[in-house]
Amino acid sequence: MPRQLKKLKLHGFNNLTKTLSFNIYDVCYAGSREQERAYIEYIDEAYNSQRLTQILVDVVDIIGANILNIAHQDYEPQGASVTLLIAEEEMTAEQLSNSQSPGPLPEAVVAHLDKSHLTVHTYPESHPENGISTFRVDIDVSTCGQVSPLKALNYLIHCFESDIVTLDYRVRGFTRDVRGRKHFIDHNISSIQNYLSADTKRHYQMFDVNIYQENIFHTKMMASDFVLDDHLFCIDECDLPPKEAQRIQRLLRREMAEIFYGRNLARNLEF
Repeated sequence: MPRQLKKLKLHGFNNLTKTLSFNIYDVCYAGSREQERAYIEYIDEAYNSQRLTQILVDVVDIIGANILNIAHQDYEPQGASVTLLIAEEEMTAEQLSNSQSPGPLPEAVVAHLDKSHLTVHTYPESHPENGISTFRVDIDVSTCGQVSPLKALNYLIHCFESDIVTLDYRVRGFTRDVRGRKHFIDHNISSIQNYLSADTKRHYQMFDVNIYQENIFHTKMMASDFVLDDHLFCIDECDLPPKEAQRIQRLLRREMAEIFYGRNLARNLEF
């Protein structure tokens, strides 16, 4: 377990770099080519570069920084990318918080930001044969100084329809205190889960793989409840024959399990 840290008095600038990287997956069944195209068009519209830019701007507000530059691009036939350069601004001790507690939700965005960068990339894709479509979002929030990108977690998870979430947090570099002693982390952390709100924890099953001595923290999350209608596009479960609904449910649950565990599962495995 990580040791408890006292408040540090630093010599000069805080050189630690804190990076939060995560993948968000939404899994859907679109049984025909028309439904598949409609799903991709919906994703492209719902998560175009303009919407993604606003999400990252809100993240900048949450973690406390100033925006230096924004670059965004929509791609053909689908997908979008946004990059923000940021810089940390002066904040009081009351404004700044690295405590192991959840950050704000979308309806309660607060604060400012300034240093390093934020990026988001989207990857819509479809299975060539079985009607499964998967939308992936990759987000990186990298900050230098005292602010922690972990405070943006709740907001980002609530901004997307997330069936599976893979989270990585790492602190790199070192900073010095006034006596010249190196410090390779400046805040207490035992798990990324401590930064998630109670409703998020209820919604997902999770497991951690943490390497405390290297300041590397990893959490995987998969939605606990499965409702078939939440994963159907352009059709409702009541319109499907029972056997077809069961077949589609098995396909979707297998897709989610393979993404969650990061490997292809045996074909005869039941879900």
